[in-house]
Amino acid sequence: MKVFLSTDMEGTAGIVDWEQCVGDGPQAQAGRRLLLAEVNAAIEGAIEGGATQVVVNDSHSTMRNLPPDELAGNASYISGSHKPLYMMQGLDDTFDACLFISYHGSVGAPAGLSHTYSPRAVVAARIDGTVTGEAGINALVAAHYGVPVVLVTGDDCACAEAAVLLAGVRAAVVKRHVSRVAADSMHPVAARQLIREQARAAVAEAVEARPPLLDPGVLEVSVRHSDIAEAASWVRGVDRIGSRELRIHGPDRLATYRAFCAAILLTRTVAEVV
Repeated sequence: MKVFLSTDMEGTAGIVDWEQCVGDGPQAQAGRRLLLAEVNAAIEGAIEGGATQVVVNDSHSTMRNLPPDELAGNASYISGSHKPLYMMQGLDDTFDACLFISYHGSVGAPAGLSHTYSPRAVVAARIDGTVTGEAGINALVAAHYGVPVVLVTGDDCACAEAAVLLAGVRAAVVKRHVSRVAADSMHPVAARQLIREQARAAVAEAVEARPPLLDPGVLEVSVRHSDIAEAASWVRGVDRIGSRELRIHGPDRLATYRAFCAAILLTRTVAEVV
């Protein structure tokens, strides 16, 4: 059984501040160790559940947060930025299950460090009218390839949002929000045990799981200002339907996801303008 693991970082137990997950300072280094341990717990659980191959896609910030030689289970490691499929790079129809590890709540949610892809650009996102964070957007790729998303780990908001769009997905809630910069986290050892148990069960059940429906998979995005919306509308498949509103719907769900990622990358410079 072949398992794909996309890992972010803000949903890790104990992470509550950007200094813990951005840059190379001592707090960021400590944060990466916490993340590595949760990723390894998911890998170990997946193998116990029947996985014979695990591919880890590092999806946070510069996307080089994990020491490859310390990954469990001889997992292969996709790292580095500017990936064509961004947080879902490496997924195709040869996989049997997807795991989303250390995910966080969507922009606007009270979850810690909540955002949706680009904190400077995106102020709301919906799939077929339902509020979504990165888990739902990334699931468009899984839906395209017919791969079930069987586990989401992270904060309570991320897991709750994912459950609305991804029927039957298992969740490992390792922390509960207090504010955007405070959380009540499980002890890291307990969090890893929960992740391992849920990964084991999720992968064991994957043969019965169904891919995300997300049909038709129309993505509506509200952005911070009109210049971002204008630049984003230059991307094929992105229509501007209001001053700050975008509608993204390609010929298939992969095309919708790619158009969204292209719009995010294209508008990065514009979004940084005050």
